[in-house]
Amino acid sequence: MKDVKRGPAKPAPLDIDAIIDDPGTRIIVCCGAGGVGKTTTAAALGLRAAERGRCAVVLTVDPARRLAQSMGLTELDNTPRLVSSPEGGGQLYAMMLDMKRTFDEIIEAHADPERARQILSNPFYQSLSSSFSGTQEYMAMEKLGQLRRSDEWDLIIVDTPPSRSALDFLDAPERLGRFLDGRFIRLLTAPAKAGGRSAFKLLNAGFGLVAGAMTKLLGAQVLKDLQTFVSALDAVFGGFRQRAELTYKLLQAPGTAFLVVATPERDAMREASYFVERLAEERMPLAGLVVNRVHDTPENGLSAARSAAAAEDLDSRGEHELTAAVLRLHTGRMQLVAREHREREHFVSAHPTVPVVQVRAMSEDVHDLTGLRQIGELLASA
Repeated sequence: MKDVKRGPAKPAPLDIDAIIDDPGTRIIVCCGAGGVGKTTTAAALGLRAAERGRCAVVLTVDPARRLAQSMGLTELDNTPRLVSSPEGGGQLYAMMLDMKRTFDEIIEAHADPERARQILSNPFYQSLSSSFSGTQEYMAMEKLGQLRRSDEWDLIIVDTPPSRSALDFLDAPERLGRFLDGRFIRLLTAPAKAGGRSAFKLLNAGFGLVAGAMTKLLGAQVLKDLQTFVSALDAVFGGFRQRAELTYKLLQAPGTAFLVVATPERDAMREASYFVERLAEERMPLAGLVVNRVHDTPENGLSAARSAAAAEDLDSRGEHELTAAVLRLHTGRMQLVAREHREREHFVSAHPTVPVVQVRAMSEDVHDLTGLRQIGELLASA
């Protein structure tokens, strides 16, 4: 029997409407490299879901204001705001994660008033809640868990931070655990667990050299502030870790769908491959890949080689400069289309089972609900 020559693998189309119409889908997480259109994709999905009858909220943890602008809102904050109530019976809400406010709310909810006051006024807490590595990702998990537990929305769409940090929230429980279980933290919390003896008595008794070195390095007041902060926070942190682990399990559940977003460029598609592989390792439910800003092949079918040759011929004869310039533009466009096609083929060859949808490049940036609606239609066009 003759071998049949097979062409390149063709990925399954990604059926966006099937995902957002399924009442079992409760969380959609958009992740990918920076600058690939995750925020716009998340907002467009939210609007399309609302117009198809879902009560959706879009949570962005990207500090950019693009989401608010595209939805016609002057600002987004830590409270979901109603954006649209379309005729389909659904509703669209949007919010932007306020990392420090989320942290404050957790302290206020899980500590008695006096302990909460001590924590919130402590300089170490103020620094931790604003700039500690991983705090943003951890707070995103907290806010996602809060939204899901409230059961006010039947679909939550999360727009994650750019680049590989978009998956840092998967590591948040483990990172938090390492922080809490570290030797330095155990040392500082030991006095509170030792029947109320003062920090310096215990430190000097068991860790004299360490206490002396820390006092010289930090100063007595700074060390006291740090010890007070850690002791006050110790009782609250256990709940942090437990809720983070519950949210992590929620992300692995069948009601969650991860969408990897990319543009058809080498670096972005490499990041997309990284995300796909990492999600598989973490047993997270991947729905598929959205390839944004794809350029179409012009209808005339003139190849890059032929248009370049024609432009060169006209240049050599010194004729029809305008025509030659148009041919050169066409050559560049065809080369771009070919490059994008190759990058998509590389991804599909490496991940043949991942469903894909392509969204053609728009002539201008999306800045209103009409533009978001158009993106939603393109997402569903597969």
